[in-house]
Amino acid sequence: MRHILISASFLALAACGFNGTDGADGDAQKTSNAAPAQDNLADTMASNDAAEGQSAQIDIADSEERPIMQAQVVMDRRGFGPGVVDGKMGMSTENALRGFQEANGLEVTGKLDDATKSNLAQWDNIPATRVVTIPADWASLTFTKVPDGAAEQAKMEELGYNSLDEKLAERFHTTVDVLKMLNPDGKPAGMTASNDPGAGAAATNTAAAPSPAATKVASKTDKSGGKMTQKGAEKAFFRAGQMIRVPNIGADRIAPDAANKEGWEKTLASLGVGSDQPSAKKIVVSKSDGTLKAYGADNKLLALFTVTSGSKNDPLPLGDWGITGIAYNPPFAYNPELFWDVSDDEEKQQLPPGPNGPVGVVWIDLTKEHYGIHGTPEPQTIGRAESHGCVRLTNWDVARLAGMVSQDTLVLFEA
Repeated sequence: MRHILISASFLALAACGFNGTDGADGDAQKTSNAAPAQDNLADTMASNDAAEGQSAQIDIADSEERPIMQAQVVMDRRGFGPGVVDGKMGMSTENALRGFQEANGLEVTGKLDDATKSNLAQWDNIPATRVVTIPADWASLTFTKVPDGAAEQAKMEELGYNSLDEKLAERFHTTVDVLKMLNPDGKPAGMTASNDPGAGAAATNTAAAPSPAATKVASKTDKSGGKMTQKGAEKAFFRAGQMIRVPNIGADRIAPDAANKEGWEKTLASLGVGSDQPSAKKIVVSKSDGTLKAYGADNKLLALFTVTSGSKNDPLPLGDWGITGIAYNPPFAYNPELFWDVSDDEEKQQLPPGPNGPVGVVWIDLTKEHYGIHGTPEPQTIGRAESHGCVRLTNWDVARLAGMVSQDTLVLFEA
């Protein structure tokens, strides 16, 4: 599959919004984590599943069963994104179920009904959660709080994550609150004195011991050579080297020669997204359903993601479109004149790249001028908040989609 690489700094992103950036992860792009195997560029927290038909090896059993989260992680691995993995039934999970049911010839109900449970049972050896150790080299990362205004953001080198917690949540397609729920008192749910591999004070990783990087005061150099000093990033609940329980997302293998765009393999690793993706012949965005469906050459449904698409002021441009190119980790040309909800008195700005930039980690440029498909700094708002006309996905879903599409992919926007 051949992609055309484009620079978002030359794109007029008129319909896509300056969407309240939170913070992104430039430092993670500079720090390589040790891969668990020589043929995998994923980080040390990559999934290591049992062979088909075999039971997973579980050193620390979870404290409870999590059937909805188990269904979410299986569907996420199969290409039917439940949005934020949180163990709850909601709009994005129901959309994922509909996609999974359609692709598997089941009655499309959007419910975790008996027929769907029976089909999902073939992946019962994939637990809902797993326990990982946060890489020790994350202690060397600097997390800088991203300011709200475009002028201040433009002074930054990257729009990186606000904290280690935020980076960790995006890595496992969830939220910081869910991670805290899975790790009461800072320990994996289900950990006891008898199954704690490092029993003792050294193994008690709690919120009382924040990451050294989380409290570091960051100083950045702006384009004029002056210093822009932040107060220091948000304090983190988790820290490098800590053992924690996470949603058991997978399909995260990154082949050494598959992600050859500069820095892209590290972005995939930071998002828990694998490089092996199916080829999409057509994608269909439904405004009424709030979904993006990807179809193969045989018109078989390959993937479904919940999206945010358009608003009253910037409606989704219905019709047939094409893809002109894909920008990976794009900067953003911010032009206040192009946004109905921003004062024209503001100055134009060139914003640096980062997963918490206005368009996240990917911009898929469309033949409809000023419109594209892109990521977001606010994954929990997908499907719930309006966009400035473009199609917005979570960063992990748009990274996966970027591996599926090319200039040969047809794009249909429908009501």
